[in-house]
Amino acid sequence: MDRRPGLSARLKLTLSYAGFLVVAGTLLLSVVWAFLLRYVPDNSQGLLGISPNRYLLVHTFAPAAALAMAFLLVFGLVGGWILAGRMLAPLTRIRDAARTAGTGSLSHRIRMKGRQDEFRELSDAFDSMLGQLESHVAEQQRFAANASHELRTPLAVSRTLLDVARKDPARDRGELIERLSAVNARAIDLTEALLLLSRGDRGDFTREEVDLSLLAEEAAETLLPLAEQRRITLDVTGGAAVAGGSAELLLRMVTNLVQNAIVHNLPAGGTVTVRTEAYGGTSVLRVENTGRPLPPGLVPTLTEPFRRGTDRVRTDEHAGAGLGLAIVQSVVRAHDGTLDLVPRPGGGLLVTVRLPGTP
Repeated sequence: MDRRPGLSARLKLTLSYAGFLVVAGTLLLSVVWAFLLRYVPDNSQGLLGISPNRYLLVHTFAPAAALAMAFLLVFGLVGGWILAGRMLAPLTRIRDAARTAGTGSLSHRIRMKGRQDEFRELSDAFDSMLGQLESHVAEQQRFAANASHELRTPLAVSRTLLDVARKDPARDRGELIERLSAVNARAIDLTEALLLLSRGDRGDFTREEVDLSLLAEEAAETLLPLAEQRRITLDVTGGAAVAGGSAELLLRMVTNLVQNAIVHNLPAGGTVTVRTEAYGGTSVLRVENTGRPLPPGLVPTLTEPFRRGTDRVRTDEHAGAGLGLAIVQSVVRAHDGTLDLVPRPGGGLLVTVRLPGTP
């Protein structure tokens, strides 16, 4: 945005310093004039015939006062310019760092030293912003690279199948169609997951009152065949927990949590417990499952996109794209909530979602 040129902040501060100094000098001289010269007699004999009269004092005092005012003006301008430069030096460093960041280099930090003042707080806040921005950009770059890789895989498989069918016309077309259908379905699911993840990050949805307990029951009913197939007990308990948000996104969140709890479980005989409750203006959803103990360093990475958690127990047909918990975290963040993942001592995972409730 183009702006008209104007005075710099340093020049404005310099003029302000000089102006205040001149005003202070003027007030001081005025006080001297008002409370000193007013008591000097204005006659040719002066005070008792031995002191100078007002006329002589004024003509003696005026040149000295003018010289003092000129000195104050020059001193104010020079001193103000130096002081303003010293005061604005931290802003110069912050400006240079902002310009460096504007070129795409986000690794630069100001790291201002000295006492904790307003400029130091601004510098620390700017460094913190650069750190978060650098982390976000790096995360987006990794996400884009992983998404490109994941989308390229089904396309490459489809091309390979078509090349094989072209070279071998006698090949069973039914088998080819089934495999192409499976690959296409995986590509569609991945694309929909990416779109849902992007939608959750934007927070672009209409808010309404949603009962998490009803969503938990709906998700459990949908995933019950999968739980029975894996011989896992699925239990939904708790009371109403009403939160404000998108019913579609929150249902996907609950479904992903329950599905992950079923898939990443014991080979047989495991349990999944879903509980909802509301207290203190907060709606809480807890999903707890059994399973093998999780490595300590694995749990914090489970919400990263395309992080499949290879150390967790799962079947190949439900390997997924590694976006389940990433979508959950995105939806929770878009609803101003919190997501906590805690490994259970005996194995498995306890996932707790807290969302702002509605009156």
